[in-house]
Amino acid sequence: MIGRTPSATLAVRYAEVRARSLELAAPLSEADCQVQSMPDASPTKWHLAHVTWFFETFVLERFEPSFKPHHPAFRVLYNSYYHGVGEQHPRPQRGLVTRPTLAEVRAYRAAVDERMQALLRQPVGPAMAELVELGLQHEQQHQELLLTDVLHLFSCNPLEPAYLPARPHADAPATALEWVACEGGLVEIGHAGPGFAFDNEGPRHRQWLRPYALAQRLVTQGEWAAFIADGGYRDPRWWLAAGWDGVRAQHLEAPLYWQRGAGDTWSVFTLHGRVPLQAQAPVGHLSLYEADAYARWSAAQHGLLLRLPTEGEWEHAAAPLAPAAIEAGNFVESQALQPRPVAASSTGLQQMFGDLWEWTGSSYLPYPGMRASDGAVGEYNAKFMVDQSVLRGGSCATPRSHIRASYRNFFPAQARWQFSGLRLARDG
Repeated sequence: MIGRTPSATLAVRYAEVRARSLELAAPLSEADCQVQSMPDASPTKWHLAHVTWFFETFVLERFEPSFKPHHPAFRVLYNSYYHGVGEQHPRPQRGLVTRPTLAEVRAYRAAVDERMQALLRQPVGPAMAELVELGLQHEQQHQELLLTDVLHLFSCNPLEPAYLPARPHADAPATALEWVACEGGLVEIGHAGPGFAFDNEGPRHRQWLRPYALAQRLVTQGEWAAFIADGGYRDPRWWLAAGWDGVRAQHLEAPLYWQRGAGDTWSVFTLHGRVPLQAQAPVGHLSLYEADAYARWSAAQHGLLLRLPTEGEWEHAAAPLAPAAIEAGNFVESQALQPRPVAASSTGLQQMFGDLWEWTGSSYLPYPGMRASDGAVGEYNAKFMVDQSVLRGGSCATPRSHIRASYRNFFPAQARWQFSGLRLARDG
């Protein structure tokens, strides 16, 4: 991994990130923290333990004098996919692990935190500082996963419980779709220090971009409702073959968490319970297949060659806006940990950071000259570079300090349970 946090601030940052995970779990009961709603999701209790396992395995085991594991069985139980470390408990069975209890997992966290803080009070060398920062970035990823997994879990409950009560808000006024032209040319893409970046964000390299334009905002729920009303989920013309197969096999007729009511009205299940469709808010929880189908349908409606942006186009347009746009973006802290995407409110490129991860038309592949990190942490990103697509920009469930213009998120094309949306692009 590239870059590291100065050791003088590392202990403070460690305490803040670790406390935030417990804060996110606080509204949940012990039963809420135990259940696994699908194989792709994980119980909150597992998230809390796994990020602790990361610090114990990769930092304490290497740097703590006279290291002893907190519990020998945890090495397998909370290993996610690091084959270089050893065996893993099967992912689909994480929800079956009723012991240790939530209280014992919290005690595990507290014990590891005490040992980590003792280490951080000593002089911290570059190797340890880099691993601690990686662990904090990793925990921030799991903070977002915790929320997305809780949302999916609660959506499976007929009572449709709310993670937190909704705060009153009014739908924003309509914002017409506008295009922001970008010259393209020979541009540089990828992380350029200082500061932390994952190994998949580099090396910085040149790409040739044809002139292009991006929509100034994300596609909205109201626009998506028009796609549905026009038979978007019933017309194979708009769909990639695998996407159409999924539509038919799963009988899809709307994004995940949407529900049709009387008179073809729609509501959306959120972390705050079920709410009416908000026409100007961004539409989320889309697969790549859905995003691509909408772009094809929208192209036909407007007589334009519309598509998803490439990740190079997205980064080229977004990088000049940071860090101001990140500071102003809608992230998990923006609404007192009550995340929801909100409507665009002005002209120019909006919603580039926060609100929803944006699907791109780019496959998740290594940049030219990329070298994975050494050791087991090299398994973090590189081994997933097949059959995945890139998303950019962060979401309303992403910690603000976790995002940057070069950040490359990735998921398989069929993934819908993440806070994922789309922005349209076109040539010229």
